Amino acid sequence: MAELIEYLQRAVADKASDLFIVAGGKISEKVEKIMIPISEESVTPAESERLITEFYTRANRSMEGYRERGDDDFSLSIPGLARFRINTYRQRGSMAAVVRVVIFDIPDWRSIHIPAQVMELSSVTHGMVLMTGTAGSGKSTTLACIIDRINRTRGCHIITLEDPIEYLHRDQKSIISQREIAIDSENYITALRACLRQAPDVILLGEMRDHETIRTAMTAAETGHLLIATLHTQGAVNSIDRIIDSFPSNQQMQIRTQLSMVLNTVVSQQLLPGINGELIPAYEVMRMNNAIRSLIRESKSHQIDNVIASGSGEGMVTMDQSILRLYQEKRITKDTALEYAEHPEQLLRRMGN
Repeated sequence: MAELIEYLQRAVADKASDLFIVAGGKISEKVEKIMIPISEESVTPAESERLITEFYTRANRSMEGYRERGDDDFSLSIPGLARFRINTYRQRGSMAAVVRVVIFDIPDWRSIHIPAQVMELSSVTHGMVLMTGTAGSGKSTTLACIIDRINRTRGCHIITLEDPIEYLHRDQKSIISQREIAIDSENYITALRACLRQAPDVILLGEMRDHETIRTAMTAAETGHLLIATLHTQGAVNSIDRIIDSFPSNQQMQIRTQLSMVLNTVVSQQLLPGINGELIPAYEVMRMNNAIRSLIRESKSHQIDNVIASGSGEGMVTMDQSILRLYQEKRITKDTALEYAEHPEQLLRRMGN
């Protein structure tokens, strides 16, 4: 059985997104959504424990959290190779791990097909911006590109609150403070409250997990900061509903009013397999205007999709409009477009078929 560093080098060389170490099967890597075994033999429980224990040793991290909870989440940098986000967990009584590969260099936004209208979020100076999408949809990479542009073009104090840190930023025109939850601060809410006293201009909040964190985030956005946060939701309407539904019913009307005033933009992202084998991002972009503010306040968020569809002049785009454009540019196939569309029958008609 090869050594851990060899598997990590193979994953980086193959441009894998993830590496899987699970006892009972072969060590595998995920390349463009395809699982590829890379070990000759299946991993025994003893071997998986040896390999995963090495992660903890290299990261200088205690295994106490894993032993108490049965799972753990941390990151590891290997100079000259890459940064790795590691989730360890217990399955069938043995240790297992999924390792996300994060290349050190922040990619050029053009090379990974982020549209200019998404990168324009770097010019927003206050309010709340939400980057949404399911796990593995590329949110972290898009956010890293936006933060990098702010860093290169504005003199700000940028504070990132992440669990764990994925991309490492170096100070350019801005000063960047990157705080990792459970290492640099106890939890998101503690870190968020503290950072309001640290003269931030831009706050990146890795995840809004509960109504207390959401409330503090909205307060931060109200007081003149730009707050960028992620949600594991698909679409602007679902994201707005998720925020409001996280509060008790007797507080929801107040939250609707507050959210309608503080929200600036919601971007929803998913990755589609491209014709050339690469992953191509598709985006929904919702920018706040008076019509959307009224719909949020009046509990009519289900009508927001219609405003987005007719808001191209304000920089808005629906997910299906984005997918149609990728199809027309011959970046994705017709089958892929229909598979990932929110309304495939309508999209098919717009394709002229």
